[in-house]
Amino acid sequence: MSRRSRRRRSTSGGAGWLGKAAVTLIVAGLLVAGVMYSMVRSYLHSEDFRRLLSAKASQAANMTGEFTPFRWEGLAVDTSRFEATGNDVIRNLRVEGLHTEVGLGGLRRGVWEILGSRAQRLEISLDATKPSVIPVPPPPHAINLQPVDKKAGWLPEQVEVQGVDIGDLLVRALLPQGEASASGLRVRAESDRSNHSWRAEASNGSIRLPFPLLPEIRLGRASIRYQDNQIYLTSATATGWKDGRLQTSGEWNAQTGEYTLQGDVSGVKCGDILNQDWAKRFKGDVSSDFTLENLTGISTAKGHLSIHNGSVTALPILDSLAAYADTRRFRLIALSEASTDWSWKKGEILFSNLVLASEGLVRLEGRLIIRGKELDGTFRLGLAPGTLASIPGAETDVFAPGKKGLLWAPLRITGTLDDPHEDLTDRLVSAAGARMFEVIPETGEKVIKFTRSILGDNPSKTIEKGTKLIEKGTKIVDDLGGVNNLLDGLLGRPKPPTPEPTPKPGPTPQPEPQTNKK
Repeated sequence: MSRRSRRRRSTSGGAGWLGKAAVTLIVAGLLVAGVMYSMVRSYLHSEDFRRLLSAKASQAANMTGEFTPFRWEGLAVDTSRFEATGNDVIRNLRVEGLHTEVGLGGLRRGVWEILGSRAQRLEISLDATKPSVIPVPPPPHAINLQPVDKKAGWLPEQVEVQGVDIGDLLVRALLPQGEASASGLRVRAESDRSNHSWRAEASNGSIRLPFPLLPEIRLGRASIRYQDNQIYLTSATATGWKDGRLQTSGEWNAQTGEYTLQGDVSGVKCGDILNQDWAKRFKGDVSSDFTLENLTGISTAKGHLSIHNGSVTALPILDSLAAYADTRRFRLIALSEASTDWSWKKGEILFSNLVLASEGLVRLEGRLIIRGKELDGTFRLGLAPGTLASIPGAETDVFAPGKKGLLWAPLRITGTLDDPHEDLTDRLVSAAGARMFEVIPETGEKVIKFTRSILGDNPSKTIEKGTKLIEKGTKIVDDLGGVNNLLDGLLGRPKPPTPEPTPKPGPTPQPEPQTNKK
């Protein structure tokens, strides 16, 4: 055999050996991969993996819970529900109709990847009325309802949830101020592994808060972030009342229950936030910014409110002014300015820096406190000069010149929302009563009659005030010695002599009784 033939055979034999080795390695790799996949699949389908997921889910929520039995199809799994209970802020948690898939890409990192998770319904019950404790991972015996069999050492013990879609989120929260709830929300949440936080987008659904000023809120869209037991509401848009629009942001500490919200609301009608009686009196579009918080343990709210395109009618004080001024200009007032700072805490609403004004006619400034239904208001009322010229003494004894070229008088509002009282009318009546004899006597009578015809709905009070006016006038005349003496003094007639007082007859003396003497 030639040297060239021997070299060709040697080369051919080496190539065949390398090819067989490569094939053998490939086959061996496939066999190992198949065995490993079989082992992984066998473990995933075991009760050990279900208990591992139950333990990790319970640990994440600081609760004790368990998944119902899994139904597998390859690496996809379904379970009917997960239920858990706890003693921290989250008291109960229930997930229904859960579907997920297990990814094997995290095996090299030592984690089970939970992919494509979705739940038909998630119910959460919260209790923020008691101080919370710092979440501590529960001990193994509190998590695992049954002992976990020993598995291969290379299989991961950590679980990494990539994200979850929730078709219907229901939250019930017991707050110190009452019960709050959210229902019908659709949520998409994703894990941010870089800073161990979660980001979520919520849409639709409705929210109810335990604050009397707020109606049911219809959620548009909200962006939320969770990190270190702190929930941050990055932004949220919603609607409320009939055409109201709400924008807000804030944060909530799940451990302490402290929260703060800030934002603004617009497009609300006066009739949406006032009771039926007052809604007939105020018209206009309300807008306000707000801050709602409980950083001191007590819920408070504050903001600045404005009314646009507003008008006011049928206010008792305005009706009185219309009656006594002999004008109907006060019956319906178009507001050129209407604004106030407001604050709220349990049982009390304060309106400060309140301004209601109609250019060139009337301006009201002051503050009002509403406690339950009780009213306590201190104001200054400004009127255009000449408005009350027909009322004797009004523009000199009751009102005084002041800023903005108006005549000003103090005004107190008391009573209740259902039956408010003001003190200006009595002062106008007193001023007219004190000066009614400086003009023709018919003036006082005209005021009384006109007031009764305008008010109409409460003639008894008008008559009562008229009676008091006449009584005050009568007292003035009596102090001057009566009507005749007053006329004599005005006409210069001499006074008639004062008659001597006639002595009153004394008692008739009775005869002494006679007695028999011995």
